[in-house]
Amino acid sequence: MARLKFLSSAAIGEWLVALLLAANLVWTTLCLGGYRPETMALSWPLTGAALAVQLGFAAWTRQRPHPAGLWLLPFLAYAAFNVTAVSPVSWLGWRDWLGWAQMIAVFWLMINGLTRKGPRAFVLGTLVVLAGIAVLLAVYQRFVIPDWLPMGRTQADQFIGRASGPFGIPNSLAAFLLLLIPPMLMLAWQRGSSAVERVFWGYLAAVFLLGLGLTISRGAWLSLSLALIAWPLCARNLNWSMRFTLAATALAAALLIGLTLYSSVPRVKQRLDAMIADAGERSRPILWQASWELFADAPVLGTGGGSYNTLFERHRPEGFRDEPQWAHNDYLNTLSDYGLSGFLLFFGAASVVVVLAARNQSLQPAVATGALVGWEALEVTNALGVGLGAFILSLFVDFHFKIPALAMIVAVCSGEWVQRCWPMPNRETAGIKLQVGLLAASLAVALFSLGVALPIYRAEAARYAGRQAIDRLAQNPGATQNTQRETLTFAAVAFSEALALDSGNAQAWSDRAYVTELWSHLNPARMNELGKEAEASAKKALERSLDVPEFWIRRGVSLDMQGRWAEAGGAFVKALELAPVNSTVWYYHAYHLSLNEIAKPMALAAIESSLRLDHVNPSAIALKRRLSSTR
Repeated sequence: MARLKFLSSAAIGEWLVALLLAANLVWTTLCLGGYRPETMALSWPLTGAALAVQLGFAAWTRQRPHPAGLWLLPFLAYAAFNVTAVSPVSWLGWRDWLGWAQMIAVFWLMINGLTRKGPRAFVLGTLVVLAGIAVLLAVYQRFVIPDWLPMGRTQADQFIGRASGPFGIPNSLAAFLLLLIPPMLMLAWQRGSSAVERVFWGYLAAVFLLGLGLTISRGAWLSLSLALIAWPLCARNLNWSMRFTLAATALAAALLIGLTLYSSVPRVKQRLDAMIADAGERSRPILWQASWELFADAPVLGTGGGSYNTLFERHRPEGFRDEPQWAHNDYLNTLSDYGLSGFLLFFGAASVVVVLAARNQSLQPAVATGALVGWEALEVTNALGVGLGAFILSLFVDFHFKIPALAMIVAVCSGEWVQRCWPMPNRETAGIKLQVGLLAASLAVALFSLGVALPIYRAEAARYAGRQAIDRLAQNPGATQNTQRETLTFAAVAFSEALALDSGNAQAWSDRAYVTELWSHLNPARMNELGKEAEASAKKALERSLDVPEFWIRRGVSLDMQGRWAEAGGAFVKALELAPVNSTVWYYHAYHLSLNEIAKPMALAAIESSLRLDHVNPSAIALKRRLSSTR
């Protein structure tokens, strides 16, 4: 009777975890993959709730944690130290840390919270359904409204003609499908499947392959091809003759499909021709080189979590105008941000888990003989590993770990693979000390999710909305004064809300300075007063980071508003030191110099530098015309 009660409590806990995790996957995936902070303001509490429930039920049922999850915890501790002590942009670093923590939490849930077949099947089925919906959205986007995106967004011009489904970037949809295509193919192919099962799983595989094709993601196509070619070579139950035959067949099929697409789809031909013309890539090598140089600057601890985009300015080459955000290579990005220490603590620990799981799988005779048929069969487990292998290869050319939905999805698939290869049948042996620890951890996770993670994301959501509003205003020179007042009022309120929630968000302080400076265009009589207010906000931003050029620009502008021209010059020079080949920084420096009649020749030289770096900068063009007309 006691045993029945235990099983009932454990089952309830697992189903509750499965429901919370599935809801989180649906919400985050369908909302641009969790890219926007307002999405994460719900996603993280769902993650926290699922983890708190799992830890609580583990304490109640005396369940010891799976050792695989423990291997990744040192990285989280190190990353928290790194963000606190090393990162020059800690507010960005903490959001980066939250992304890592969420991915590891979902992996923990899969190996500790979902040990029963029903809850696991529910979560995996949710992924399959989500992939189907994603492909339907991709078809709609590709053939009906090419610039459509969820949440009222519009697709970037560079991605028109390529499908991204619920994500903002086509490569993100491709990465999602990489994880599921090999298992779908194996479910359709495996021995013992009925005709209905073969048709069903084969149809899903074809649908997912169609979705992958619509993304026109060269990196994903290459990653899947390499993974499928390597698959038979690693099949220990086949002789080498059969392995090479199957690998050659996979290679021939990949080449045939590639040639067919190249000759029949103009967008594919354009993408592949561009790759050949650029000898592989044009922009990514620039980002990779910068990340390697940043790593060389601080090889042990890195330059700090979340710092890549800010410190990229040190290594930006002339003529490169993109805002990269990340290095488009998760391995290099981790090296540059967290150094060799962080890289080994995460990828090294993950490699150890893979080796231990694979070794444990080889020691399970019942599983190794392939006795199971269906979605839990050994062949499907291996296919799941192939999908993970393709995803791992794709990390060399993209930033999939930085997209929350993808990070969670790969954690689900990784956890399922580890659970199959490395099951822990007898784990209800926790002592009283461990039970108390699990209960304390459950409470800590709940408090952290609601008291730390939620305010951080809510604050960033408010800041992001305000900044988007004033950026749109800057792009609309014909806006009426009423429109300007309404926009600036909305933005000011948004920044105040952001800072009330998270005063450590330095970008919010800088944006508050910016909106205060913009008010001076509508209230020139208050120029000096507004300049002092803007200076105070810029000072708050600089107290949190001295490495962001925009913060120095905000300080310089606020000082110019007060007539403190000489002091402002020092701020603009500092911005140029941090971003020596940034066209916008040169424009602000030129505008500052133009305020002094004596410095106008230098202003013209500065504006020429701005236009050399970006010849279509409209603000710089307008300033050059004004300066030239007054010579």
